[in-house]
Amino acid sequence: MSSLSLTFFATTAPRVLVPSSSSNPKLSPSSYSFSATTARWHSTAVSFRSGARRTSATCPCASFSSFNVRAMAKMVQDRESAVSSSSASDEQNKKMLNIEVNHSRTFLDVRSEQDLLSGIGREVEAGRLPSNLATGMEELYHNYKNAVFQSGNSRADEIVLSNMAVAFDRVLLDIESMREPFDYYMFGQNYIRPLVDFRSSYVGNVSLFFEMEEKLNQGHNIVLISNHQTEADPAIIALLLESTNPHVAENLTYIAGDRVITDPLCKPFSMGRNLICVYSKKHMLDVPELIEMKRKSNTRSLKEMALLLRGGSQIIWIAPSGGRDRPDPVTGEWYPAPFDTSSIDNMRRLAEHSGIPGHIYPLALLCHDIMPPPPQVEREVGEKRVISFHGAGLSVAPEISFPDIITASKNPEEAKEVYTQAFYNSVTEQYNVLKSAIHGQQGLKASIPSVSLSQPWGD
Repeated sequence: MSSLSLTFFATTAPRVLVPSSSSNPKLSPSSYSFSATTARWHSTAVSFRSGARRTSATCPCASFSSFNVRAMAKMVQDRESAVSSSSASDEQNKKMLNIEVNHSRTFLDVRSEQDLLSGIGREVEAGRLPSNLATGMEELYHNYKNAVFQSGNSRADEIVLSNMAVAFDRVLLDIESMREPFDYYMFGQNYIRPLVDFRSSYVGNVSLFFEMEEKLNQGHNIVLISNHQTEADPAIIALLLESTNPHVAENLTYIAGDRVITDPLCKPFSMGRNLICVYSKKHMLDVPELIEMKRKSNTRSLKEMALLLRGGSQIIWIAPSGGRDRPDPVTGEWYPAPFDTSSIDNMRRLAEHSGIPGHIYPLALLCHDIMPPPPQVEREVGEKRVISFHGAGLSVAPEISFPDIITASKNPEEAKEVYTQAFYNSVTEQYNVLKSAIHGQQGLKASIPSVSLSQPWGD
């Protein structure tokens, strides 16, 4: 698989494998028209390799969006000049620049909250924005504003207006079926950053992330078996690791559900990540006539994972629960959803058959307060987003070896079950430590011998 170079303005080229839409009337090819000088989303499987990203080791609490409204507007002006003066022979590049230039500037020109919200109405009246999506955008704005103001940041007004203007601009660009080279990774980081209360956030066993980096440098593969809590999980993982382990933070490939690229309010935040999209078992039977298409798409995704792992130096995140954690309907308590044995076994076999040394670690994530999912799994795209400012936690435990498990088991099937339970037990143990530290307000004192908490951004 060859790397793709960037020609105009781009700082990243995330790798994305999307589900096939050829048999799905609800997922038209235009839904995947990620047109850029580097790549294109369309109805067949596509993948991209990540380019290098610039990182900062500064304290995340002090960072602020590098893509504010004026910067975005200036970027478009630069593209206008590039289109008018370009003599390049690459007509595709010029075409892509023209697409961006012709894109509505409604949200790039805002100077106040009133400008932003009235802009939504204007786009609906112009027929460029569906009314139901406009309602979701307004809800998202108010929820995001309330959450950022909880942080007490003196620049909350500026942060909210800047980040939401860029977010809405990207949503509108997607609705118009257009894409362009843009640092979606940093956009996602800067959007979620003001929602994380780093004062009450923790990382467990940070030394193991350094161990992972060493193994990746040696050409080994890493698989992280994790629970899954919110749409913002990739950004939160990266934010908690960016000051100590930026290589891990930026090079993670996420095995994600198809909705991260079919929901217009979620897609702009997904585009900066390395993704391999699959159809979750929870949604496999939603539309009976699409079952076979979804199965074939998932088979292609497995083949893509196999190809990546054969190349070595890959780090892959997967949630074998098949979806986000949800609270107990009776007690309201949150806990990691049960893991699917076949999902873990598939990843184990992919890693083993790659011909490259592989290591599989249990990872725990606690961040549901920031952007909790709906109480129940929803069939339709377009869930309501509730956002808060809150602490978050991330922890990893030593790798778990299947050979060690199978030697103590009676048969292979039992070994698979025991192996899965070992990961779930470890993730649950780490999760409970994070819960004590954050919700129980025990902080670093919540550490136990197997989970050492720290706040590396404050070191």
